[in-house]
Amino acid sequence: MCPHQPQCPSAHSADREAAHLVAHHPEQGWSLLCNGVVFFEDTGELLPDGQVIAPHRPLGPEHVATAA
Repeated sequence: MCPHQPQCPSAHSADREAAHLVAHHPEQGWSLLCNGVVFFEDTGELLPDGQVIAPHRPLGPEHVATAA
């Protein structure tokens, strides 16, 4: 149960990454959020039920196509 007010988003919410940090290990490339999600620096995630969310980095400007 989340002790924060208002409560952090659940692990299955679209905004799950907005939960508070519980543990942060930048030297290892991961953080644990209050909702039980392990968030990796490559933007991948591991949910408490074992579900894996693939990395979803935004594309940089060099990869964005523009109309002529």
